[in-house]
Amino acid sequence: MNYFHEVEKMCKVAKGPHHGPAPIPEEGKWVKAYEIKDISGLSHGVGWCAPQQGTCKLTLNVKNGIVEEALVETVGCSGMTHSAAMAAEILPGKTLLECMNTDLVCDAINVAMREIFLQFVYGRTQSAFSEDGLPVGAGLEDLGKGLRSQVGTMYSTRAKGPRYLEMAEGYVLKMALDENDEVIGYQFVRLGKMLEDIRHGVDPGEAFKKNIGTYGRFENAAKYIDPREE
Repeated sequence: MNYFHEVEKMCKVAKGPHHGPAPIPEEGKWVKAYEIKDISGLSHGVGWCAPQQGTCKLTLNVKNGIVEEALVETVGCSGMTHSAAMAAEILPGKTLLECMNTDLVCDAINVAMREIFLQFVYGRTQSAFSEDGLPVGAGLEDLGKGLRSQVGTMYSTRAKGPRYLEMAEGYVLKMALDENDEVIGYQFVRLGKMLEDIRHGVDPGEAFKKNIGTYGRFENAAKYIDPREE
């Protein structure tokens, strides 16, 4: 260790108590984290790319510093989806510190990794007060039946108003309007559940009809429109 001359001339003053780091909540316990293996929990991080063209939601389940489960959800650009595929292969099995220093190609995923890292090391995870944490597989709960990300896609112009394209429930088929042309409901198809039924042998036409639902006062509309065609 090299010291400046000014430091070498200084007399030594004893340091006070050596109490270590402040404890952080982890999976129902209070933990003093000295090393990366002291970190456990499940949490989410959101990141964005440099032109803010796309975003990533990253979910990691970490046990004793090792990533045991990763869910990578992206919106915005095609390149990001391929980077997400790579990240899903790379992240599990690495320590949280290795993940932080892994080039995940897409800026949005890298930023999401940075944000989630901060949550873990500061004790701000979703499972901070869950005894024994959440089991591996808990990340799938964000996806629900059919294992599809919940996506909301809306488009609107001042001249023509809003178009509901996709809701958490699924792909929007029709919008319901009242006498004032205001939206009062919509009809949707549950894409994930429909495709699951088709994979299990249900006729595609029957699967489509079976998974149609409505929201709001859909039945009382004065007019229905196709948000993609009208």
